Amino acid sequence: MPDDGKPDGRLIDPRPSARPLDERRLAVLRAIVQDYVGTEEPVGSKALVERHNLGVSPATVRNDMSALEEEGYIHQPHTSAGRIPTDKGYRLFVDRLAEVKPMTPPERRAIRHFLEGAVDLDDVVARTVRLLAQLTRQVAVVQYPSLTRSTVRHIELVSLTPTKLMLVLITNTGRVEQRMVDCPAPVGEALLADLRAKLNGMAGGCRLPEVPTVLEDLPAGFEPADRPAVSTVLTVLFEALAEQNEERIMLAGTANLTRFGHDFPLTIRPVLEALEEQVVLLRLLGETADSAMTVRIGHEIAYEGLNSTSVVSVGYGSGDQSVAKLGVIGPTRMDYPGTMGAVRAVARYVGQILAES
Repeated sequence: MPDDGKPDGRLIDPRPSARPLDERRLAVLRAIVQDYVGTEEPVGSKALVERHNLGVSPATVRNDMSALEEEGYIHQPHTSAGRIPTDKGYRLFVDRLAEVKPMTPPERRAIRHFLEGAVDLDDVVARTVRLLAQLTRQVAVVQYPSLTRSTVRHIELVSLTPTKLMLVLITNTGRVEQRMVDCPAPVGEALLADLRAKLNGMAGGCRLPEVPTVLEDLPAGFEPADRPAVSTVLTVLFEALAEQNEERIMLAGTANLTRFGHDFPLTIRPVLEALEEQVVLLRLLGETADSAMTVRIGHEIAYEGLNSTSVVSVGYGSGDQSVAKLGVIGPTRMDYPGTMGAVRAVARYVGQILAES
């Protein structure tokens, strides 16, 4: 699988900066972000000159840092301290990334091996969210494949008794729904085979929300004596589709936030409370474009409890069709190239696993 490190399809913040930075000051900002993420300490001009080949004097670096501070890209947390990036500084850093950090071949093999061991959709989601949390050391969030975006792969009807059937709905994302059907009269093998064939012929490949409309005239194609049984099967199928319309997510790695306690003003509690609200997480993921990577930083996030965090998310699915979203939440002092690379790689592999299932 290609993983060349290029930030393909990234969705960046559409708001323009006040004026573009020249390349030298952008290099200084990159160095400040990299050092602060790596050391957790405010960065001074002397350290920048010593650690980075900026090709200019310490006095020039100090002037560039003053200009960056005036324009709101960095700030000084304490009077005697160096500088740290602001949300605006992180945003420019992310928007101007030349590449994200690709997974190494051993990492890619480990990801695929781990995900291929999944036995069903629940296991795929559970393994994915644990893997993301371990790779990024952040909080991972994975949305279950949305039934509104899923399509019918197969509908099976199994006779249990002359009047009792088992209906099995299988989606293209590997989701399996089973329902019992109590028919008003015995259903013979010929009728069962005919109904099974027509259900799959008409609904196969359809998006789930479209299925009721596609199948609403199906009973008319059967003999009058058989129509009550056909209608009963359709009623159970449509009820199953309606019941499963609720969106679901899975969360892992919340304990990772304890490593970043000093990155959150005053207390980590508002972050933890926000993470407990499933509707908040679903809306966060919902802001992700289908195939593009989205990075939301600090106060770009509309939920006050998460204003000290960043969210990196992307859609996953087979081909260009996104069926759900996944991502990570962590402090704004985040390894953005590494996190974006990990999120993208995992999304690609999950999409492959679902397509092959």
